[in-house]
Amino acid sequence: MNLDRAVLTLAGSMVLVSALMAALVSSWWLLLTAFVGLNLLQSSFTGFCPAALVFRRFGVTSGCAFR
Repeated sequence: MNLDRAVLTLAGSMVLVSALMAALVSSWWLLLTAFVGLNLLQSSFTGFCPAALVFRRFGVTSGCAFR
């Protein structure tokens, strides 16, 4: 798995967990979904993604999006 797929897997998982928690616990969990979406949007423009930095430190190989 390369860095791009790892970041997208993490983002998708966080959105699904947030939606599940919003349905079962509290609608305040939708703020996590908004945060993940805003982070994806900002990283598409700037190329900076904090999750990519963390994955890179764990030795995940680079993809074409986050170098």
